[in-house]
Order: sequence, then C-alpha cells, then structure tokens
Amino acid sequence: MKDNQLTDVPIDTDVQENADADLRARLEKLERDSQENHRLNEKRVVLAELKIEAMRANMIDLDGLQFLDMSQVRLSEDGSVDDGAELIARLKRTKPWLFATPSSSSIAKVPPSGPTRQKLAKDMSDDEYRIARANIIKRSRL
Repeated sequence: MKDNQLTDVPIDTDVQENADADLRARLEKLERDSQENHRLNEKRVVLAELKIEAMRANMIDLDGLQFLDMSQVRLSEDGSVDDGAELIARLKRTKPWLFATPSSSSIAKVPPSGPTRQKLAKDMSDDEYRIARANIIKRSRL
C-alpha cells in the first residue's frame, strides 16, 4: 500500500512554533489587560465606598478624600472597605475643616404653608378696625 499523501503531509515546525508564540503573547496581553481592569474596578469601588462613609460623616467637600493614603485601603470579600469608617474618622480628627460641625440648636419643623387670610372687619376689635381702615385709606391715596 502506498502512503496516504493527505495524512503524511510534513508539518512545518517553524510555522507551528510561530503560531504558538503568537498565541502565548496574545494570552499574556489579555491577562495583563484583565488584571489592570480588575485593579481599576477595585479602585473605583473603594472610592465609592469611601465617598459613602465621608457623606455619613458630614464631609463638606468630597475632594478631601485625596488626603487619604489609598495604598492602605483594601476591599473585603463582601465588597466593602475594611476600616472605611475608621479612616474617615481619622481624617476628621486631623483635618476637621473638611467636615460640617453639628448644630447645637434643635431642628424645628417648618410650619405648613397656607394662604394668608385677611381678618374680616367683624372679627376685629375697634382699635384693629381703625388701624386697618387708616392703612387702606393711606394706600388708596398713594
């Protein structure tokens, strides 16, 4: 039997090695890109978590977060920042002007708004009636 020419085709090893090297290079590049994307996403999540903590601590300007050493901040497994509240509390102690001071006055409810209603003449006392009538006459002369 003769050798089958389709199965006995010699394989060019240089072409195969070049293809393997090209695939390895592409794979390494994709892995680097993936790691870089993961690092950037983690950085964004850390910043978002710290912004939330800063808002809870009444930070006036969130640009003050740049005073934090972000190299120490790490995400926990559940996606929250480890010791985020402690970092913001430390920043509040060292740079208190970045945070609003709590008010010592009590918070009063705003009275409900309603249309202002003029007092009717029959509901006025004699003195109130005289004053209101004088004001009306005074305004009509102007």
